Amino acid sequence: ACETKKMKPKKLVSFLQSLDTFTSPVLSLEQYATPPSIATDMLWLIDTYYGRIADKKVLDLGCGCGILSIGCALLGAKRVVGVDIDQNAIDIALSNVTKGHLPLS
Repeated sequence: ACETKKMKPKKLVSFLQSLDTFTSPVLSLEQYATPPSIATDMLWLIDTYYGRIADKKVLDLGCGCGILSIGCALLGAKRVVGVDIDQNAIDIALSNVTKGHLPLS
């Protein structure tokens, strides 16, 4: 299980690497998986230089497989909402949330 307090970058990238991504991306939806190392760098930059992610509410529009949403949750976001128009992406994201033992509501 993953704790929901802030993870260190090495542990965060390692966990994000374990998540599922698209097996058949829909090109018309411009789907692509955010590489875990890039997701970790982006989230740490936001957290460190632009204000803490911890205790913030996050809305991830076009969440895809949930890599950034889950990363925000693991960095201590108060609430994270991921939205996507593709049911396959939502199913993968929900599976990833379950894999991370993160709360769903």
